[in-house]
Amino acid sequence: MRPPSPSIPEKKFLYDALKQSLRLDGRDMLDFRTPTFTFGPELGWVECAMGKTRVIAQLDAKMVKPLPERPFEGIITIHSEISPMASPDYEPGRPSEEEVTLTRMLDKVLRRSDTIDKESLCILAGQRVWQLRLTVHVLADAGNILDCSCLAGIVAFKHFRKPEVEVVGDEVIVHSPSERAPISLAIHHTPFCVTFAFFPDALTRPVVDPSLLEQRLSSGLMSIAMNAQREICVLHKAGGVPTAPEEVLRLINVTSILVKDLDKRVEARLLEDWEGRKVEVR
Repeated sequence: MRPPSPSIPEKKFLYDALKQSLRLDGRDMLDFRTPTFTFGPELGWVECAMGKTRVIAQLDAKMVKPLPERPFEGIITIHSEISPMASPDYEPGRPSEEEVTLTRMLDKVLRRSDTIDKESLCILAGQRVWQLRLTVHVLADAGNILDCSCLAGIVAFKHFRKPEVEVVGDEVIVHSPSERAPISLAIHHTPFCVTFAFFPDALTRPVVDPSLLEQRLSSGLMSIAMNAQREICVLHKAGGVPTAPEEVLRLINVTSILVKDLDKRVEARLLEDWEGRKVEVR
């Protein structure tokens, strides 16, 4: 069942406010909601909240046989789940269109952009590698679940520690955290996703991090994944209103400023959690 369309007064009120550069939640047009992170007792469990949008990301690792065509590389799989708990608009059972799009974007941003060094996940060439499985659960959809999910996913990768292993001949010994301190993943770069919403009126400027109502009434979305070094990992715009190249470049510059702030915020929060956590050899 599709969600009911916003009423005509709602549409008019939102469009009139946006023409005056006002947003219903009091933010500026290019204001990103401040993300907050909650870490679980296990390494690699992260809850990310942006306003009322909430997402949980969990990372697990297990040893498997590598793919025959890539014997020196580990395996990374990403799964997302949007249940009716996130919003009554979603139905249990077969994946919705939003869920498929979310999984594809997470795959592009976190896996195909070579965020993780896959060769560092190799234990014994052609026989044993680590398989990382990232599961993203959307708890509440108040708009822009993509950015929140990407943020939760990359923080889960940075927060996770894999057990140290020792290879003796053809035997692989996995050491528990009580014997040897676990090792962090080898991360090449840290991409963050920033989404902009466009509106039918050409005079209305695009907004960053759209709310649920803004997202429903938008005539197109553009997501830019970028790291703190200003490297564009993904630029995704599926249809919608045409956008001038100058406007795209302007939004890329806006993204670079937001991404630097997100990077500092994530590093500070991870350091804070790590200092309060005891992971050591007994």
